[in-house]
Amino acid sequence: MGNSFYNEVINEHNLRPYHKHPLPGANFSLDGVNPSCGDEITLNLLIEDGVIKDGAFEGEGCAISQASADIMLELIIGKTESEAMRLYDLFNRMIKEGITEEEKDELEEAGLLESISHMPARVKCAVLGWRTMKEIVEK
Repeated sequence: MGNSFYNEVINEHNLRPYHKHPLPGANFSLDGVNPSCGDEITLNLLIEDGVIKDGAFEGEGCAISQASADIMLELIIGKTESEAMRLYDLFNRMIKEGITEEEKDELEEAGLLESISHMPARVKCAVLGWRTMKEIVEK
């Protein structure tokens, strides 16, 4: 997949995010902040019986932080908390140290963000939503 496809996916999720809206039925909500660049999100999840039934986010930030949060929600909605934590682990390892192609396939569109690992200043942007989700699930 080329750089233009990466840009297309990031732009689509940034300009027309599927999951950026209020979530009135959420039973978990947490603010995530990246102080180094000012990205801020509020992640709202509806978790019932250990399954992430729905999710949404609100906030402002760079295209990478907003797109990554949207892509993450697309991936974790419908998953159990343990499945979501596995995806968090894969994403985090992909950004920080690398993963296998098979593992990257599990991340679907989130795998496109692998190139962020070569841009240290952008890593915190890409992991903001993921880190916030992890904090919710761990509580």
